[in-house]
Amino acid sequence: MIDLLIKNAVLVDGRRDISIIVNRGVIDDVITGFDAPAAQTIDAGGMLVSPPFVDAHFHMDATLSYGLPRVNESGTLLEGIALWGELKPHLTFDALVERALAYCDWAVAKGLLAIRTHVDICDERLLAVDALLEVKRRVKPYLDLQLVTFPQDGIGRWKDSTGKPTAINLLRLALDKGADVVGGIPHFERTMSEGATSVKLLCEEAAKRGLRVDMHCDETDDPMSRHIETLAFETQRLGMQGRVNGSHLTSMHSMDNYYVSKLIPLMRESGVSAVANPLINITIQGRHDTYPKRRGMTRVPELMAAGVDVAFGHDCVMDPWYSLGSGDMLEVAHMGLHVAQMTGQAAMRACFDAVTKIPAKILGLEDYGVEKGCNADFVILQARDPIEAIRTRATRLKVIRRGRVIAATAPNTATISLSGRPATVDFLHG
Repeated sequence: MIDLLIKNAVLVDGRRDISIIVNRGVIDDVITGFDAPAAQTIDAGGMLVSPPFVDAHFHMDATLSYGLPRVNESGTLLEGIALWGELKPHLTFDALVERALAYCDWAVAKGLLAIRTHVDICDERLLAVDALLEVKRRVKPYLDLQLVTFPQDGIGRWKDSTGKPTAINLLRLALDKGADVVGGIPHFERTMSEGATSVKLLCEEAAKRGLRVDMHCDETDDPMSRHIETLAFETQRLGMQGRVNGSHLTSMHSMDNYYVSKLIPLMRESGVSAVANPLINITIQGRHDTYPKRRGMTRVPELMAAGVDVAFGHDCVMDPWYSLGSGDMLEVAHMGLHVAQMTGQAAMRACFDAVTKIPAKILGLEDYGVEKGCNADFVILQARDPIEAIRTRATRLKVIRRGRVIAATAPNTATISLSGRPATVDFLHG
């Protein structure tokens, strides 16, 4: 007998009346109009069945710490960094684990089953690294968690309690402990040249270990911050195509078009992907502007059109930098769609891909998708297509991991009392 049968489903590519056959946590087949006895049958009712959401850029060591030790009154990046510096000495292992696990609960409820989180290593205790390695172990049955060694205060700029620049040693130790990806923040080093040196050093470290790279890169309004160029060059030099990502890239919003006409092909040739963080980029960038006021998000449609893989990340939820958020990647896609002015039909669907299959590719997730042979991980959404899912930030009716329902939410339906009108509203169209 079949373990699990999902029937009457719509898929992201538009196929309808689809049945998904699951055995032993793997999709055995995806076919039209099939029905048979199963240990568990779920009628999708013509709703969208999607692969799970993936967040390619997050900071789980800081999540849900809003108000500790105080609130970011200005809402700026610099006050957020200062707040994190104040909070870091008071962090405890248990509190870090508990907040991260609580966020993972939110993520699962929202159908977010894979997260790449940057973890601050500019701490002689490596407390956040140890805590998130423990979280990674605990959530493994239901959520894929990748840890990026992130030198928040700069790999060359940060010094330990003795005044020595030892961040590179801590980064290496974090990788030895089991972190997955090499991170960096070249634009936060003291000079442009030191930033470029950090990119070279960190890429060489990743190449030596056979690891992926994901750098906070050019998260600034300064059009002369061009470390993504160095990152693309080092990727090609070291033969790391397809394993390197540049996150934020907000300086591209302020660059002149001539330089960008050179930069984007360089990124494509090197196989460097990009992650934009629309919720955070548009609130943090442009703070020195009056009007016109820049919004700062990188050139998403132009990068996509050139063949660069582009994903959207959530970045922050209720932490020193951002007081909002709920772990909803459809909210991220909704904001990204608007800021990037991607309101064409194909463009809106690309925004859905930017929180599903593209970040899954960037993370290197294996057996991801709703196809025969893939892991039986998917989300049943209260929507009939990806555009409607973004429009309504669709309710996650069922979240399934390896063929088992791990979260469920009642449909979003309102009851109304109006003469001559229907008794309920579900906000779907047509």
